[in-house]
Order: sequence, then C-alpha cells, then structure tokens
Amino acid sequence: MLEFKDILFAPEWSFLRFAILTGLCLSPALGVIGTMVVTRRISSLAGASTHAALGGFGLALFLQRVCLWQWFTPTLGAVIGAVAAAVAVGIVSIYAKEREDTIIGAVWAIGMSIGLLFLDRTPGYVDWQGYLFGSILLLTSNDTYMTLILDAIILIPTIIFFPALLAMSFDDTFAKLRGIKVTALYIGLLVLTALTIVLLINLVGIMLVIALLTLPSAAAACCTAHLRTTMILSAFYNALFITAGLLLSCLLALPSGPTIVVLAGIAYILSMIRKKYSSK
Repeated sequence: MLEFKDILFAPEWSFLRFAILTGLCLSPALGVIGTMVVTRRISSLAGASTHAALGGFGLALFLQRVCLWQWFTPTLGAVIGAVAAAVAVGIVSIYAKEREDTIIGAVWAIGMSIGLLFLDRTPGYVDWQGYLFGSILLLTSNDTYMTLILDAIILIPTIIFFPALLAMSFDDTFAKLRGIKVTALYIGLLVLTALTIVLLINLVGIMLVIALLTLPSAAAACCTAHLRTTMILSAFYNALFITAGLLLSCLLALPSGPTIVVLAGIAYILSMIRKKYSSK
C-alpha cells in the first residue's frame, strides 16, 4: 500500500511529487483569476477562450508540418487564438451591444471546429486528446518553474490594481465615476485569463483548466463575500483539491484529472447546500 513516506522520498514516486508541487504553485494564479472569472460571471467566456486556443494549436501544427514554419509553435498559436477570442468577445460585447452569450457560443464552437479541421489535415500523428485532457502526472521541474512565472504575471498586476479590480467587480458605474478605466481593465483581465488558460493547457489540458478556474472559486464565493478572502480561499481550495485528487488517484488507480474535478465538484455542491441552509 502507498504510504506517505514513499511519496516524500521514494525515487519511483518523483512524478507524483512534481505533480503535487506544480499543483501547489498553480493554486495562487488559479485562485486569483478564477475568483475574477466567477465574480464577473465570465466562466463561459473563459471556456470560449480555452476552445479557441485549440484552433490556434491546430493551425500552428498545420503550418509547422505543411508550410515548415518551425517558429510557429503550438504554444504561440494557442496564445494567439485564446487572446484574440477573449479580446474579440470583450470588445463586441462592450461596443456592439450584441448578446454576449450568443457571441461566446459562436467563438466556442468555431474556434474548436477550426482546430479540429486543421488537425485533420495535418500529416502525421497528432495527440489532440492529450491536449484536451492533459496529464498532470507527466510534469517536470521545468513545468514547476513555468508556473512560478505565471504566478508572478498574475499576482503582481493584481496587487497593484486590486482597488480598481474590487470596484469593477461589484459596480462598473461606481468604478467609472471614480475615474477607473473599466474598459481597459476588463480587457486586461480577459487577456490575463487567456494567458493563464494557455499556460495551464500545456500542463493539465482543456477540461481540467475550465474546472479549476470555476469550481474552487465558486465554492469559496459561497463561504465569503469579500474579494480578497475569496481569492485566498480559492487558492487554498485549488491546492487542497489537486493534492487530494492526485493522492487519491494513485491510491485507487483512477485517472488524476477527473478525480480532481470530482472532488472540486463535490466541494462546490456542499458549499452551496451550506450557504442555502445557513442563510435561513
């Protein structure tokens, strides 16, 4: 039976230690961005950016193998696809006054379909399912360093602009009256969300990114109404669910990603029930 000391010291469990360490490093970025996504109610927009990243991923692989554009890496393609989708949806919803849900649905479907079409026409074997579901157990020390860079990219602007983010999150009109450039701040939030999604896709896949961006933050929001506390609690929940999910998946020989998502989903449901009955 797997024991805790084996995870800490045994060489054969180094992959699990890297996965847990990377998960702990991911948690602050997920807590901050996830809280903003849930507070601003743009979870579906994050999903659209995620699937639009698949369009850029497919285009990049096609150009690499068919046009021999080796500099056009899949990560670069995914960044372009996700950021373009997030900015496009944000600008259209702000200035064109179109129905945001319709725009998001269109970007979601079109982005993923474009990616699958390019992947179908790309010669050679393409493991696109690995891109969708990822494998957090295959992470290395380099992935851990990348997550620390992501934390800096997310946490530094959040600390600097936190008062403006707080005002924008709960009352756009009040924020504008205080002279806060809400539109620029909102577009910046969308870009940071898209960058977070792309960097995490390489680690854990599309499906797990969407779950970790929403479920822990939604559970945290059921426990507190303060933005800063929600971010901190969401980061803690992410660390807890990732660590517990990885350990449980190894103990029971289960897929790690779905195990993490199920734990987060159970916690969210319990948090909603607690909130409902505590308010009576």
